[in-house]
Amino acid sequence: MSRICAITKKTSRMGGGYSNRTRATQYNPVGKTRRYPNLQKRRIFVPELKKTFILDISARGLKTINKQGAYAALKKAGIIKS
Repeated sequence: MSRICAITKKTSRMGGGYSNRTRATQYNPVGKTRRYPNLQKRRIFVPELKKTFILDISARGLKTINKQGAYAALKKAGIIKS
């Protein structure tokens, strides 16, 4: 399973270049690194449905759930169909 947030749809991305100063020396470290989102495995209880969902959520996704509420956030993300 790929590392993707269920709420915000954040995935990994490439990053980690070097400055031109470092690039110009004889010790030339090359290559990019992959940056992953801060994913947490959480059980989210939705009181309206009396149901628990187990999701991989980023820290930003948890803040979204706290702000909007569990039902609204999961419905907007497409996890709850009804």
